[in-house]
Amino acid sequence: MRGSTVTRQFETGSIRSSDGTTIGYRRVGQGPALILVHGAMMTSQQFERLAAALADEFTVFAPDRRGRGMSGPVGANYGIETEIGDLTALVRETNAHNVFGLSSGAVIAMAAALALPQIRKLALYEPPLTGDHFSPLGWTARYERELAENRLAAAFVSALKGTGDKRSVASLPRALLVPAMTLALRLDKGEEGRPAVRKLVPTVRCDITVLRSTTDIWDRLAELRCDTLLLGGDRSIAYLPAALDQLQATLPAATRVTFPDAGHTATFNDEKPELVAAELRRFLTRR
Repeated sequence: MRGSTVTRQFETGSIRSSDGTTIGYRRVGQGPALILVHGAMMTSQQFERLAAALADEFTVFAPDRRGRGMSGPVGANYGIETEIGDLTALVRETNAHNVFGLSSGAVIAMAAALALPQIRKLALYEPPLTGDHFSPLGWTARYERELAENRLAAAFVSALKGTGDKRSVASLPRALLVPAMTLALRLDKGEEGRPAVRKLVPTVRCDITVLRSTTDIWDRLAELRCDTLLLGGDRSIAYLPAALDQLQATLPAATRVTFPDAGHTATFNDEKPELVAAELRRFLTRR
């Protein structure tokens, strides 16, 4: 782990969503509630450093999205409304007015904010939206085919290449990556608070569902009433800054920050979460 280590003491808890599914979360800090919504192939564990960096001013809640970690199963009728329901339940339970979302978690946070006036401050890190001249979905058909064929490492590589940063491992040739990831998935046993990656790869289907069901979200953004912060890195795959460009044009009052030498995973424990935390703190405490 680069940078500072996590020294804050996290508590765990859970709520029941509207359909009865358990949504588990990590909690740390004191002050107004802030909810962190993670993206694909993640659990709340990967937000530990980000949460710890904000814990002196906020009570930070980092839920495991359903199908992952401490939370219950995805369920038979999963869709964007399912995710909105889960986040709504946590917002109401914690009386949170502040929500941060990463990647597909940012799409969920945005969709929830359209339905929940209680969300007053919304921070979005590179939501992979489909826009006028770009799409984040080009890799998904191959991923789904490989997953259906039980080629887990190949599906993992397709997801990495479809979402990875310019200078990440995703830039390596597929012929090298698939054997390497086959071995990595076999050896990875997970750790406390994080399932093995092989258990997370199939959950990407949920993120694809979220992205496909929100291609029309642009038509509703004029209804967004909360203060909005748009975040991203300068190393991210092209459709992510393109989505932020279109969001900035659609939401001219939004604040935008681009982190130098950072990519889509800047909030991860082994990346640059303190840089992201500093901008979140500035935005969330601004009157």
